[in-house]
Amino acid sequence: MIKREHYLNQIIDLIDKDIIKILTGVRRSGKSVLLQQVVNHLKNNGIKEENIIFIDLESPDFLSYSTINDLNEYIKSKSNKTDKSYLFFDEIQRIEGWQRLVNAYFSLDNFDVYVTGSNSKLLSGEFATYLTGRYINIKIFPFSFVEYLEYNKDSNLSKKELFMDYLTFGGFPASFELDNKIQYLNDLFDSIVFNDIIKRFDIKNVDLLIRLTHFLVSNIGQLVSANSIVKYLKKDRINVSVNTVYNYISYLEEACLIYKVKREDLIGKKILNHLEKYYVVDLGFRESILKKDLDIGQSLENIVYFELLRRGYEVNIGKYNTKEIDFICRKGSEKIYIQVTYILANEEIHKREFDPLLKVNDNYPKYVLSLDDFDMSYMGVKHLNIINFLTGNEI
Repeated sequence: MIKREHYLNQIIDLIDKDIIKILTGVRRSGKSVLLQQVVNHLKNNGIKEENIIFIDLESPDFLSYSTINDLNEYIKSKSNKTDKSYLFFDEIQRIEGWQRLVNAYFSLDNFDVYVTGSNSKLLSGEFATYLTGRYINIKIFPFSFVEYLEYNKDSNLSKKELFMDYLTFGGFPASFELDNKIQYLNDLFDSIVFNDIIKRFDIKNVDLLIRLTHFLVSNIGQLVSANSIVKYLKKDRINVSVNTVYNYISYLEEACLIYKVKREDLIGKKILNHLEKYYVVDLGFRESILKKDLDIGQSLENIVYFELLRRGYEVNIGKYNTKEIDFICRKGSEKIYIQVTYILANEEIHKREFDPLLKVNDNYPKYVLSLDDFDMSYMGVKHLNIINFLTGNEI
């Protein structure tokens, strides 16, 4: 089992700190394994097993627990009245009113609380009201390419060959040893759609949800509006309102399946409220959902976007007059601009990728990422090979 140091070290640094540790992310991205690794760390550092209370709400052991009162009675039966208890809630969103339970135990001096959930809105509404400033959210994604390389360190395949596998089948760790990865990804997609969307939001028009998902995954990195989706569906004689489209997209976002990126007008210095881009949380879903040849350009852009999120950047799309910049990335006072393309095969492509960055008149770093092996940096805009970007630390 690989220790995901990037995440694990963040959590370990927060042990015994007066803050709730919350891990959010798509199903099967590794949240439960990370919690178990934290438990192992505690045991290895002298914490007794009886002082660790682990509640997995998707385990058969807890299927009969349906209310916060059920969980409260269980915790009271397991907790030590004198020693500190380490309390882990895995996939807690199933229990209505869980926020009050977590808040109650966090308020006690002798509990250290950890929570996971497969819902991006886990921290909104009632919970945010209760605990503003008293929790930290660590967003968990499927394996990065560096983690994928670590898992396959004994492979006979070259780094480029492993990259193409990763580009095709993605980074869900449970799929790595399977011969039929597509079947696993299909089953996982169905589980997410059913448990985290259809059942949770009482979706009646399942066909519309699936068609909308297919559309967004087919158009990774393309500018899309709700109106354009309505027109697309109308061609198939499906009549749906703009509001319904927005609602269904929000459900896909809440399930951490699809991520929306907004456009930023670099001249007007404002966020634009129409034409966004969408990315899928793992490219394995693109392969399993669409079942068609890989669009390498789209897939590379998708991989770079999620790597930027892993590295802590807030990401928007850039609009400069009529030019588009793939990513504007911010982290604290840091700001960078990034273009992503497959290869800089000719002068026309080179101009298309470099020109928008050259027109932005500021001193922040600007990069073009591609699969080219040769350095094609130009007039202060740095060129990087995408594999080197993913495995290095320049950005």
